[in-house]
Amino acid sequence: MSRSVLAIDIGSTKICAITADIAHNNSITITGAGTTKAQGLKKGSITNIELAARSIKTAVEDAKRVSGSTATSAIVSISGAYTKSLSSNGIVNIQSKEISFDEIKRVMHTSLYNANIPNEYEVLHALPYNFKVDDQDFIEDPLGMNASRLEVETHIITTQKSNLHNLKKAVRGAGVTVENIVLNSYASTIAILNEDEKELGVAVIDMGGNTSNIAIYSGNSIRYNEYLGVGSNHVTSDLSMALHTPLNVADKVKLEFGSLLTPSNDLIELPIIGDETTTHEVSLEVVHNVIFARVEETLMILAHFIENSGLKDQIGAGVVLTGGFSKMEGIRDLAIATFGSVPVRLAKPKEMDGLFDSLRDPEYSSAVGLVMFSAAPYTPYEIDVNKRVRHSNEEPVSATKVDLATPTQDAFPIAQPQQDKEPKMLNLEEAKEKKSDEASGMAKFWNWATQLF
Repeated sequence: MSRSVLAIDIGSTKICAITADIAHNNSITITGAGTTKAQGLKKGSITNIELAARSIKTAVEDAKRVSGSTATSAIVSISGAYTKSLSSNGIVNIQSKEISFDEIKRVMHTSLYNANIPNEYEVLHALPYNFKVDDQDFIEDPLGMNASRLEVETHIITTQKSNLHNLKKAVRGAGVTVENIVLNSYASTIAILNEDEKELGVAVIDMGGNTSNIAIYSGNSIRYNEYLGVGSNHVTSDLSMALHTPLNVADKVKLEFGSLLTPSNDLIELPIIGDETTTHEVSLEVVHNVIFARVEETLMILAHFIENSGLKDQIGAGVVLTGGFSKMEGIRDLAIATFGSVPVRLAKPKEMDGLFDSLRDPEYSSAVGLVMFSAAPYTPYEIDVNKRVRHSNEEPVSATKVDLATPTQDAFPIAQPQQDKEPKMLNLEEAKEKKSDEASGMAKFWNWATQLF
């Protein structure tokens, strides 16, 4: 008997709702999806409850229309904008000398009780990263072991209560009750990481429209998370100011000509902001320099976060980039140089049954991760926002029908020095996106179905 789930990813620029069927063995089949522009949100946080509720409702109704689902409750993502993290620990004595699940729950709740959490903050996740049985460290799973004492070290992620309540209110305004809430960067790690990366330690950076979120995964758990209020829309703003052109035109320039590889000296003709009947010529070299400066600065701040985490030596698998901003041509080469020659991988969500072509894009990592989180726990133990202890023994993680192999990554071409040549004039409207592939049959069907309904 399968169950239907609804996941809502509330991002800084878009809201994505996904419906899925989860079988008794936790295998996932995507049945519907809906995406709409985010309104009433700023950097992933609610700024207008009514507008946000309308956007959420539109995405949910689109997903339900495709799938025929009647789900009324959802698992929802939350931005890292107003989160704080801290570490805590707990110790309990084992009366029966054998560790049961009750003792594990007790020690985890003890670590939560011992944490110094401000009154205006609410716990999102409590993730244990080190169990100690008597004097033995780094026990993967203490269940069933003989011991007289059990200790745990926990990474606790909290968010402002007002932020949490506003999110719930907006979702309820869309006619949906909130079943669970997951940090968006945590959801992204679920959707893209493989077992080797988890074991070696890895930094996951989800680069979106207005935000970039980083989570460092080590010791079977997230050990560090941080938020940066910079995304690809800041590149658009920079281009608009530097080129003196409207924002919508600057966005087209970013999508059509945005690249971190060696620039060309070709020219494009752009309207002037405030007087769109007048145009002026701009070199693509200027476009390249503006984009390069913003992306380099963003990556340098993220590299600084990794340094400050104290966990740089524990990310043997390097850095994994995902999110819509990570599609910028040449970003992997720049990231390798910025992060100190550590391995860098560009990641998309793992494959699963029914995954629409549109959802295979890196910008949907968090949304797909929410569905996977609702299917089964992805850490041995954790306390969720409902104060419930989730554990992998409850539902076998291995049964989740996803591809755990490392996605293939195509190295970006090494830019060859350009010969001096006469610049040519390019037409922005006729330019084709460098990275877009021909739409597949499924994508065409999806576009047709969206227009039809």
